[in-house]
Amino acid sequence: MSDRHTHEKNSDDLSVVVPGDKQGWLSHPLARSLLSWGVEERGTIPVPEEERMDTQYYKIFFVWFSMNFNILSFSAGTLGPIAFELGLRDSCLVILFFNILACALPAYLNTWGPRTGMRQMIQSRYSFGYFGIIIPAILNLIGLCGFNILNGILGGQALASVSSNMSWDVGIVIIFIIALLISFMGYRVLNWYERVSWFPVLIAFLVALGVGGKNLYNAQPVAPASAASILSFASVIAGFVITYSAMASDFTMYYSPAVPRSKIFWYAYLGYIVPIVLLECLGAAAVLAAPNVPSWADGYGTDGNVGGLLEAMLSPVGNFGKFLTVLLSLSVTANIACTLYSICFNFQVMIPAMAKVPRYVFSIVGTAIALPLSIAGAHKFYTTLTNFLSLIGYWASAYGAIVLVEHHYFRKGDFSTYNHAIWNVPGRLPWGAAAITAVILSFALIIPCMNQVWYQGPIGMTSGDIGFEVAFPLAGLLYLPLRKLELKYQNTQY
Repeated sequence: MSDRHTHEKNSDDLSVVVPGDKQGWLSHPLARSLLSWGVEERGTIPVPEEERMDTQYYKIFFVWFSMNFNILSFSAGTLGPIAFELGLRDSCLVILFFNILACALPAYLNTWGPRTGMRQMIQSRYSFGYFGIIIPAILNLIGLCGFNILNGILGGQALASVSSNMSWDVGIVIIFIIALLISFMGYRVLNWYERVSWFPVLIAFLVALGVGGKNLYNAQPVAPASAASILSFASVIAGFVITYSAMASDFTMYYSPAVPRSKIFWYAYLGYIVPIVLLECLGAAAVLAAPNVPSWADGYGTDGNVGGLLEAMLSPVGNFGKFLTVLLSLSVTANIACTLYSICFNFQVMIPAMAKVPRYVFSIVGTAIALPLSIAGAHKFYTTLTNFLSLIGYWASAYGAIVLVEHHYFRKGDFSTYNHAIWNVPGRLPWGAAAITAVILSFALIIPCMNQVWYQGPIGMTSGDIGFEVAFPLAGLLYLPLRKLELKYQNTQY
């Protein structure tokens, strides 16, 4: 694809990139029409410094806030009591403490976007190499699709709960169609939607607290928490947020490089921690109180229907409650849309030849993958959620450590070493052997530290799941000598 560009200004003072290459797919009238309607075309090509002109930095707060201010965060909190038999106090303390820690990594990586003008997986080529990054891209794709599946199930359940004539399957389809339309349009529409989508969700949760808050004090007593259950729940909580690290700069690469990094960090950090902590704690309180409130117990059922529980909490306000339940069901579209947006770039990194395919095509591909899997897994939600969130935290923690060590130790924190001229030149990027080897070797200790339904390591059986806590320092330490060895033979100049 040619690097020649023309520019158009939109209402957000953002440059909409229209490639100057008139050949291939761009010559098709439909493609030209989509670009003229404001659909973002740019895929993995880095944004030159002169094109990073967006100064509305507060938008990144709303991107992450809306992505997390939904019923998936609520449902993640219910895992403390349901899956790990924790009480409300212990669940909330784990939620607060481990989110304070885990939110820092993706928030920090948000600050790299304005400096490099690169998507997160493209930045990672400077650690993992042109071909080595394919493995993290595959793992990230699995994680992103997994989040979409979980969100689709929750949204479909909540939407179907307001009508006896609607099945979960129909609700899931509606949710994905809405999210697809938003992600298809790209950066400008996505940012606009994330700025407004949180408000009706806030109203719905406030009403739920207003009419059902008195029941949250009726939680059933539970047995004292063990260290194993606390650390295993912590692994789930960390897995929920730390995986945002692999998509962090996808939403900040258009910002002006003049922005103070602290401003981006705190906008992003608050966008993560505020909705996640509040809704996860609310979810834990609600599911503990449900057995003592007949309507809540009926709504929640034996399948763990989180949408039904929320509908029951809102039922005292009648039809208005059903309307609010619909709004809550639609809250997941903010997360699915952003995730579909990042999925596009992971496909293009996983198969470099796909970089020539328009970004928005992969929004359709991502939907085609997640939609049928959401329908198939709708009745196994809790088992899927617990295993999935724990598992993805392991690799994401190791990934984060490696990119930090590469940046701060080997590149001395100098963003100018992320040379745009070599972003797609395999021979001038790191081989990636050091990064991949560090991740693989770290799993020699991560696996014994795991404590999952499907596998319990000898250390994890005693301590609880500490896989993600071990992954971060171990991968970083392993990367140091391996990268030095790689540099000795590759002789790459920064």
